[in-house]
Amino acid sequence: MKEIVVISGKGGTGKTSIVAAFAALASKKVLADCDVDAADLHLVLNPKIEHRKDFSGGKKARILGDECIACDRCIEECRFDAIHYPVLSNGEAADTPQVTPIFCEGCGVCARVCPAEAISFEPAVNGEWYTSSTNYGPMVHARLGMAEGNSGKLVTQIRQEARDIAERDDLDYIIVDGSPGIGCPVIASITGSDLVLVVTEPTLSGQHDLLRVAELTTHFQIPTIVCVNKWDLNPDITEQIEGEAKKHGVKAAGRIRYDNAITKAQIMETSIVEYTGGAVSEDIKSLWRNVIYALE
Repeated sequence: MKEIVVISGKGGTGKTSIVAAFAALASKKVLADCDVDAADLHLVLNPKIEHRKDFSGGKKARILGDECIACDRCIEECRFDAIHYPVLSNGEAADTPQVTPIFCEGCGVCARVCPAEAISFEPAVNGEWYTSSTNYGPMVHARLGMAEGNSGKLVTQIRQEARDIAERDDLDYIIVDGSPGIGCPVIASITGSDLVLVVTEPTLSGQHDLLRVAELTTHFQIPTIVCVNKWDLNPDITEQIEGEAKKHGVKAAGRIRYDNAITKAQIMETSIVEYTGGAVSEDIKSLWRNVIYALE
């Protein structure tokens, strides 16, 4: 069983379209959408949810009105302005303060300083995660609630479930649509994987983003390859990117030309390799062969 993680230095480089194409090309695989802050693999693969579970990534404070003595210590100590006296319908302030959940960061300071022990600190539901079936095989994905955090913990949950499915069904590949950037969700996406494929664009910012990601994967000692999407929009920058990547130990695995058929395939909720047999599909098929070669 091999785990392939597709990431990018920023959003919008085309990694989800590439993962969807890999889903159509690979055999015996499970798919995992670990871009939980902006999940969109389901828009292409149209999964049918079979199981769903709540995700709790932290705790939230709640004031127990019957026990509160309105000393205001919690308001004074809360750095996130999450506690206030609500205004009643008659225009007057309530007798007991309340916590605004969307502002609460779950630090627990209010519960520690409350002399009346009138603040409960309970696990909060931050989103849901799902195991689903698709035309390409099983898929694990998730959805965070609005303004919810701790996505790194949710990414770890998704990857573990994908591993369990791969072991149970004796699958060959785990194909992960990772998060963009270099933050906590990305680290949670790539740690312990067998190969990272970085998708970038032929721009100077794309080159900069690639090098940042390369530093991250080098730190975790994960083999890394790069693909330049829409390379024909700027061949000179593409050459620079591949040259700089080589200096940092990142091999070029392929180039994908610009083709608006990719956008049309997304609209039709299918992968590009199934939508068209044109040159762009051949680019991605060649990329997949190089991915397999890099895993050997």
